[in-house]
Amino acid sequence: MSTSEREPGDDPDDPVERFLTDIVYHGKSERTRDAYERALRRFEAFVDDGDGPDLAAATQRDCMAWVHRLRGDVAESTVASYASYLHRFYSYMVQIGAFDTNPMTIVTEEMDESIDTDPDRRELSVPEMREFVAGTTHPLDRAVVTILLKTGMRVGELCNLDVRDLHLSDPPVDLPAAPRPALEGTADALYVSDDPRRGAVVNGEERTASNKRERATVVPVDEELAGVLGRYLAIRPDPVSPAAPLFVRTTGAWGRRLTTDRAYDIVTDRAAEVGWHEPGGGPERNVTPHYFRHFFTTHLRDRTGDRGVVKYLRGDVASDVIDTYTHNWGDQVRSTYERHIYSLL
Repeated sequence: MSTSEREPGDDPDDPVERFLTDIVYHGKSERTRDAYERALRRFEAFVDDGDGPDLAAATQRDCMAWVHRLRGDVAESTVASYASYLHRFYSYMVQIGAFDTNPMTIVTEEMDESIDTDPDRRELSVPEMREFVAGTTHPLDRAVVTILLKTGMRVGELCNLDVRDLHLSDPPVDLPAAPRPALEGTADALYVSDDPRRGAVVNGEERTASNKRERATVVPVDEELAGVLGRYLAIRPDPVSPAAPLFVRTTGAWGRRLTTDRAYDIVTDRAAEVGWHEPGGGPERNVTPHYFRHFFTTHLRDRTGDRGVVKYLRGDVASDVIDTYTHNWGDQVRSTYERHIYSLL
């Protein structure tokens, strides 16, 4: 970027400013930018030794001490948010080659463990969830519910899937797009990209939701999920978008990409029918698409005892860990997943 094209305040020697400018270009709102800036400037002040902060030199212990200090000043939810912002900042700086390491990786993993074991959170068993899926009868609704429960992906990531992101060994119909190159030789799998950002044009279509993965992830599709997706694909309307979205509306805005609001309603309307969602119930009690991510994490981690594989599938681990599992995808990720993933039908 030339000097004349820089946004006001875009200091090339200030890594925080560079990150904040980039996330706006990637589609983040000014409100989100301001939230990141509050957290990052607070950490910057914490590690300033008097000669100016050197964020690239910050260590894991610096990060742990900062999180500990926050717990005496702000609510626990704010601690989790600030830690998430710092982790994403370091992940991005490593990804673009500005920093060598992400000192927040282990800190965030340990915080995830404590968050996932929230004693106030509703805990549902696999048999209970199996009954929930059985009562979800429309092919689109069942496909949405099942893919969220079987993969742990975020609802925005689900809505951003295109047909090219799915490779089935035996599709029930001819699909309008071939699988993307990353899925060649990897049948029965989904590709969850880290690219889509709200407002960006991806595969010829402007997106209304952002993916939040640290890196793109290839997720196995087991026989059960393949069957559910096949039944949905058999009745899937022709899409309006040239991007050939995988999930499209079957009522109302016929053939248009499924939105996060509609996917959210699919889950919460069904949850309300069985008493798992009510107004004012709070995120720890109400079953939502995000709850499904918690369900996936908890049950698959308990079954496998392998936190690395689960974090790879969720797409929220550091690049070095993702590289480990990417290079050993067939032997470790798929085999571990298929041995331990729960049945929902």
